[in-house]
Amino acid sequence: MYYLDKRLQYPVRVDTPDPLFARQLQQAIGGVEGEIRVCLQYFFQGWGARGPDNKYRDMLLNTATEEIGHIEMLATAVALNLEKAPLTLQETAAEANPLVNAVMGGERPRHLVEGMLHKHLFSSGLAAHPSDSDGVPFDCSHIYASGNLAADMASNVAAESTGRVLAVRLFNAAHDPCMKDMLSFLIARDTMHQQQWLAVTEELGGPATLPIPNSFDQSMEKQEFSYVYFGHDLNGDVPPGRFNSGPSMDKKGYFTAMRSTPMGQEPLLGPARAGSGAQREQMAADKDETLL
Repeated sequence: MYYLDKRLQYPVRVDTPDPLFARQLQQAIGGVEGEIRVCLQYFFQGWGARGPDNKYRDMLLNTATEEIGHIEMLATAVALNLEKAPLTLQETAAEANPLVNAVMGGERPRHLVEGMLHKHLFSSGLAAHPSDSDGVPFDCSHIYASGNLAADMASNVAAESTGRVLAVRLFNAAHDPCMKDMLSFLIARDTMHQQQWLAVTEELGGPATLPIPNSFDQSMEKQEFSYVYFGHDLNGDVPPGRFNSGPSMDKKGYFTAMRSTPMGQEPLLGPARAGSGAQREQMAADKDETLL
């Protein structure tokens, strides 16, 4: 169960509305790096969390709930950036950016901005919507909830890392000081969440918890290949690095390197079956056999 507080988690103000920046902010809402993604990812990880200790479930659900607040902040920011936007969309785009003004005299102005402004106006009444900066609806295809806590933590670090990259780019693109202030808060929370998921990984055993899942008996895998770096350079060169020399990260082996060579056979499939829609020539097991 969840409760509503009408106040935002952090202040959101806009001194100079910018419709183009509203479009950019949409990526932080419904893009693959956005807040809808991490919100749903943490919820489904939490709802499915199993184990004797509920603290990880509680932590995931608390953080997922925080992400709802981030979606609310960004949606508010989008609406405020569109608040004084002229309803003539070409005028809006041209006045907002000299580049757009120049493009408006060309052949394809909609490819730059007008399509998203139409969506903001006609689909959502100058408000945010659950899509990325190109208007592509969020489809949940980048939500990872594996049921393995360590694997989920790795996915969460990646999600918060790409989210922080996006937030930093938006911060650098912002002209309004109030938008920079809001984004600096979101960047700080991304920093915390990265550390949070890494702390859980450490609590689970850090590198010692590798490989994931650690419940599989490694004696059943081809261990001669467990810590070998395969090089595929035609010259046989192998790039030097921590990833192919020294003890493995889980301390269970040592990295080595070798040039990759084929160890399997050339695939040879049987003839096509009658009724499969193949050519008759494909159905002959032998070239001298009468075709079916």
